[in-house]
Amino acid sequence: MQYMQAGKALLAVFGATAAFAQSSPQPEASARPEFEVATIRPSAQALEVGVTAGVKIDGAQFRSAFLTLKDYLGLAYRVKVYQISGPDWISSERFDISATMTPGTAPQIPEMMQRLLEERFQIKIHREKKDSAVYVLEIAKGGLKLHESAPDPNAEDARAPLTITGGGNAQGVSVNLGRGSSYTFGNNKFEGKRLTTAMIAGTLERFLDRPIVDMTDLKGAYDVTLDVTQEDYRAMLIHAAVAAGVSLPPEALRLLDGASLPSLFEAVQKAGLKLDARKAPLDVIIVDEGRKTPTEN
Repeated sequence: MQYMQAGKALLAVFGATAAFAQSSPQPEASARPEFEVATIRPSAQALEVGVTAGVKIDGAQFRSAFLTLKDYLGLAYRVKVYQISGPDWISSERFDISATMTPGTAPQIPEMMQRLLEERFQIKIHREKKDSAVYVLEIAKGGLKLHESAPDPNAEDARAPLTITGGGNAQGVSVNLGRGSSYTFGNNKFEGKRLTTAMIAGTLERFLDRPIVDMTDLKGAYDVTLDVTQEDYRAMLIHAAVAAGVSLPPEALRLLDGASLPSLFEAVQKAGLKLDARKAPLDVIIVDEGRKTPTEN
């Protein structure tokens, strides 16, 4: 079904942008940086035939593909897409960005992106704090069942180009999170390599009806496999498509009625973790103004 294919492709986008936002540290306070040169173009890729999306940083070069303005806002302000609200088009129009920057300034890319979005899209935002329904990821009573990933010296080389990409089609999704971390989702199975619990939470929440807050306090990276039923697999893809703003037919949305994803929660429990439904305050960004079409490059 088309919505399942779209959901798989969009999961690749989610993984790529979320990973970059999580991997970019807060810089010290200084004058606002900016890209030396930046080009923004509408993306020519189509969900119907599969896409390749993500971010690549190599020295003084920044490249991104098939991301929405909402994705770029998440990258710019180091938040997840569910923490951003605004007009519908920020979740539907997709853009590619090519930019150059001063070597060694990669940690300041979010601040550069803020300035770029303000200048080209005339973006104006404000922040609020809102009580939201969440799942809390914790260690289960029986203790963690996951084993830490084997050390990978190549994954620790901060001088190597950082490439975070994802591809999705009718067969499934595959996301490279950079530094040796990755995951695949297809054939009713989630398989992750070298994932922190923050990465696991940030990925799984794309399949659910609410965000996941990691409260395990674990620092290691783990290999994880989660098996789900065909019914839950289909519902998870629909959740992903809905979260990305994809317009789905009523018959697809009806498949979410009563979809509690029991096999996913059971698989998480087998890994020695648990998801607990709670309320928690979350910071949110509200887009007050913006241009649907960026100004000239």
